Amino acid sequence: MISARKIADVMGLKRPVRTLHELTEIVSRGLPKSALRHCVVRVVSSPKEQREVMCRIVPAATYKRREQNLKPEESEKTERLARVIATAEHVWGDAEEAKRFLARPHPELNGKTPLEASHAELGARQVEELLWKLFYGLPA
Repeated sequence: MISARKIADVMGLKRPVRTLHELTEIVSRGLPKSALRHCVVRVVSSPKEQREVMCRIVPAATYKRREQNLKPEESEKTERLARVIATAEHVWGDAEEAKRFLARPHPELNGKTPLEASHAELGARQVEELLWKLFYGLPA
């Protein structure tokens, strides 16, 4: 399991987060809207693709209207994305390798990219399971 600190780092949270309980509290109150942008920029290079990924979590007009914080549901989706990114970076040991993995379609995900699959909770769990199998050298 990836530490709360690493997940918070992917989201660019300024406040130190040491435990999953602390992270849960922050997410339930609403993450700063910058957390979503921080996650997406970390794994997607093209501005057009960044907008597309962000809009799957929060529609563009809604994002612009948000003053500071995301709603709890949007925050949960952002945290899920950050958790998958943090796991991929841990498994690959390199941010660029993780980025490539997340952008390539994978047969274990029915041809979806791990990034696409991660938009749903069960898809994110599949991606995390796949990553841990790769990490431990288990058959996928």
